[in-house]
Amino acid sequence: MKEKKKKLTTFRMNLLFFIAFLLFCVLIFRLGYLQIVHGEQFNNEMNKSNVIVVKKPVPRGLIYDSKHRLLVGNKGIKAITYFRLNNTKPDSMLKVAEELTKYISIDTSELKNRDLQDYFAAKYQERINKRLSGREKQLQGGELYKAQIKKVSEKDIASLSQKEKSVAMLYKKMNSTSEFDTVMIKNKHVTEEEVAKVSEHLQDLPGIDIAMDWERDYKEGAMLRSVFGSVTTEKMGLPSDQEKLLLAKGYALNDRVGKSYLEKGYEDILKGTKQQYELTINNGKLEKSNLKTEGKKGDNLVLTIDIDFQKKLDEIATNALTQRKGKLADRLYISAINPQNGEILGMSGKKINMSTGEIEDDTLGVFNTQYTMGSSIKAATVLAGYMDEVISLDDNVMMDKPLKFAETKSKSSWFNRNGSMALNDTTALEVSSNSYMMQLAMRMGGKYQYTPGETLRMDSDAVFKKLRYYYSQFGLGVPTRIDIPGESAGLKGLESNPGLALDLAFGQFDTYTTLQLAQYISTIANGGNRIAPRIVKEIRGTNERGELDELKKDFSPKVLNHLEIDDQYINRVKMGLYNVVHGSNQYGTGKKLASSPYDISGKTGTAQAFYSGPIESANMTAVWNLTFVGYAPSENPQIAISVALPFMDTDKEDAILDIPKKIFDAYFELESN
Repeated sequence: MKEKKKKLTTFRMNLLFFIAFLLFCVLIFRLGYLQIVHGEQFNNEMNKSNVIVVKKPVPRGLIYDSKHRLLVGNKGIKAITYFRLNNTKPDSMLKVAEELTKYISIDTSELKNRDLQDYFAAKYQERINKRLSGREKQLQGGELYKAQIKKVSEKDIASLSQKEKSVAMLYKKMNSTSEFDTVMIKNKHVTEEEVAKVSEHLQDLPGIDIAMDWERDYKEGAMLRSVFGSVTTEKMGLPSDQEKLLLAKGYALNDRVGKSYLEKGYEDILKGTKQQYELTINNGKLEKSNLKTEGKKGDNLVLTIDIDFQKKLDEIATNALTQRKGKLADRLYISAINPQNGEILGMSGKKINMSTGEIEDDTLGVFNTQYTMGSSIKAATVLAGYMDEVISLDDNVMMDKPLKFAETKSKSSWFNRNGSMALNDTTALEVSSNSYMMQLAMRMGGKYQYTPGETLRMDSDAVFKKLRYYYSQFGLGVPTRIDIPGESAGLKGLESNPGLALDLAFGQFDTYTTLQLAQYISTIANGGNRIAPRIVKEIRGTNERGELDELKKDFSPKVLNHLEIDDQYINRVKMGLYNVVHGSNQYGTGKKLASSPYDISGKTGTAQAFYSGPIESANMTAVWNLTFVGYAPSENPQIAISVALPFMDTDKEDAILDIPKKIFDAYFELESN
C-alpha cells in the first residue's frame, strides 16, 4: 500500500514539472515571436508622437534690508544650453560637440582621464573594437563598455589634440544629462560673437540653444555675504546630505539650491515654482514645445537689518581691530537685537588675517564661535540664586572676601584681594563681585558657611546641573533658535569638581556665543521673555515691474520660554545693571557710559582664557576675553547689544566700553533721522 502511494506521488510531481516546462516553452516562444515578428512595429509605436512634460527653473527670490533696499539680486547672464531627447545616441552627441567647438571656446581644465577615455571610445569605436578579444566581443551593455574603456591606452590619450579635448569636454557635459533634461554648456564669459555664431547655426546643432542664466549679485559687496550663504552651481547640483529629501520634493539632480545659511534656511521661499512645458516628440525628434504652466519667480526676503546701521557696526568693528592692543587679539564680534521682538538689528564679526594683516569678515562667528565670556553673565547668576531660593529680597547680603580652599589658589573679586565688605545683590552686580557669585554657587550646593583653608565640600554636580538649567532659560548654553542654520550652542566644560563649579558662576568655565549673550541680556531687558532671534522680518512677492509687492508673511516674535521667576526679582537685577553705569559705588565698572543721553544699563565682563587661534606656536598662551552686554533706554529698551573681544593681552582695555557707546550712538542717531 505504501509503495503504491509513493509511486502515485512521484507521478504527480513529474506531471507538474512537465506542465511547468511546457508553459515556460510557450512563454519563450511567445516572447521570441513578438520580438522577431512585431519588434519593428513596437519600436515604431514607441517612436510615434509622444507628449511629455519637462520643468525649467525660474529666477531665485531676492533679499532686501528692512527699508526695502536691495541687498542680494540676480544678474542675468547669457548661456549656451543642451537639451537631450530620448534615444539620443553617443555618436549624435559627438557630432553636435564637434560642430559646436567651431563656434565657442570651452575650458578643459576639469577634464579627467576617464572623460578622455569615454571620448576616445565614442570617437574611435571601430579601432577600439578591433582590440577586443573574441570573448569580449560577446559581452553586452555595460560589461562591453567596460571592456572597451580598458582598451583605451595612455598613448591614445596623449595623442588627443587640444581641439579634441574641447570636444571631449562638450561631450562629457552632454552625456552627463538625462533624457528630456537640459544641461548648461557654457554660462561664464559667453561673448556676443559666440552667441551670434551659435544662433546662426542652431539648425546644425540639435539640442543646442541660447538662453539666459543668472548668478547672485551682492549689492553691498562682502557685507553680510557670509550670512547670506551660497547657492550651488548646476555642476554641484543637490548637496549630497540633502539629495534624497530634495529629490522627494521634486528637484532635479542638477538644480541649484541654497547651500548654506540664509539661502539654505529659506530655500522653500526663494526657489520659486518651475515653468512646465509640454514637448511633443515624433519619431525621436522634438516636434513642438508648448508652455503648460507659467513659472513663478521665488518670493523675496525682507530682513530685520537696516543696512545703514550694519555699515556702522562694520566700521566700528574694523576701526577697533585696527587700533587693537595685543598681538594675539585678532577678532571682534558685535550683536544687536530688538529685545521686544527678537529682530536682529545688526551683527558684525571681523578678524585679522595673521598672514596678510588684512581685516576680513567673520560675521558668522557671532553665532558659530564661542568663548568664555566672564562677568557679563553675572545677572543670570543672581537671578539663578533667586530662582533656587538661596537668597531672597529680605536676605541677600553676603560678605565679599577672598575664598581660599585647601590646595587651591585664592579666588577673589578684582577690587578686593584681601579685605572683607558687605554687598547686596545689586551692588554685587554694580562692582562685579566674583566672591558673591561663588557664594551663591556654594549655597546651591548646600554649603552656607566658609572657613578659610578648608576643603571645599559641596554637591558640585547639583551646582552644575542647577546653574546650567537656570542659564538655559536666558539662552546661555543652548541654541538661540535663530532662523539661520549652523549656529553653535556653546561648549560645556567636561570636568566637574567644586572649584570649577565656582568658576562657572562668574563666567569662567562654559563657553557661549556672542549671539547667546545678546539673547540673554534681551531676556532681562524685556522682562523675562526669551525670544528667538530673527533676521528675516517678512516675505513679499514681486510685481510685474520686478519690484517688491504684497506682504505674504509677517513673522511674529517667537517666545521660547519665560523666566521661572516673578517680575520683582527681574526688576531687582535690572536695577543692578542700571547701577553698573549710573551707580555711586567707586568700583562700578560701567561709569564711562553714564554721560550717554540714552540711559544705558549694562554689564562688563573679563575672563581669563587661553589662546586658541591660528598662530599655533601661541596656543595655550594666557589671554583675556573682554565682553559687554547692555540695553537702552533702561526703561522700555529698544536695543540690546553684546560685544566680545577675545584674546586680549590685558583686562584693562577702554575699547570694551568705547565700542558699546559707539554702537548706541550709531543706532539712536539713525533712529532720530
